[in-house]
Amino acid sequence: MRPVACKVLVVCGSPVVASADLLRRLAGECDHVIAVDSGLDALLDAGLSCDVYVGDADTVSDAGRVLVDAAEAFEVERHDPYKDYTDLALALDSVRRRWPGAEVVTTCATGGRPDMALSVLGLLAGYEDAPVWIAEDKVVARILHTGESWTIEGAEGKTFSIIAIAPNTEVSEHGLEWELDHSPLGLLADTGISNVVRRTAKIQVHTGTAIAYLYQLAQ
Repeated sequence: MRPVACKVLVVCGSPVVASADLLRRLAGECDHVIAVDSGLDALLDAGLSCDVYVGDADTVSDAGRVLVDAAEAFEVERHDPYKDYTDLALALDSVRRRWPGAEVVTTCATGGRPDMALSVLGLLAGYEDAPVWIAEDKVVARILHTGESWTIEGAEGKTFSIIAIAPNTEVSEHGLEWELDHSPLGLLADTGISNVVRRTAKIQVHTGTAIAYLYQLAQ
């Protein structure tokens, strides 16, 4: 198992914003916070700040842009809007440079434009340095690469789904209503949709890459 150097919260700029309570909890659980463009506004509205701001400042509010321009409250990695990469790609690059091997927790990362949402999943799937999570108010998700597993405790009755996001993905899942044992999942297929946690569950990806979703409300 790879040692985890630290945990970094990456607050993205989705128009579907996480609640202030969730943002405060996640920030308290992480060692560092990166704001991605308008993700800074979500933090400010929750009474929080960040360690690093990454983005081109094209969607952040006027109040947030003032802080970015001043570059006094936090470090700023500001990029030209005419760039080849999204702000999240640049933020993940910043994590790699600043805190090699860091576990990443993203929020405010889902919803909004479907093309951007798919890009977010692709970028997070490409971060193989350490565990990667997506935490929103109604769901927590984990990107699982070859050889990685997720043990879920205290979630009896909650809805669980797993979707292959790479070809040749093979998974096992135990502790659920419907279990799999070294079963292939077709790319973006529906085989693993809408399962139910029945006891302590263990999800393993033997080959490929999958994203596993645990919904916060029981069925």
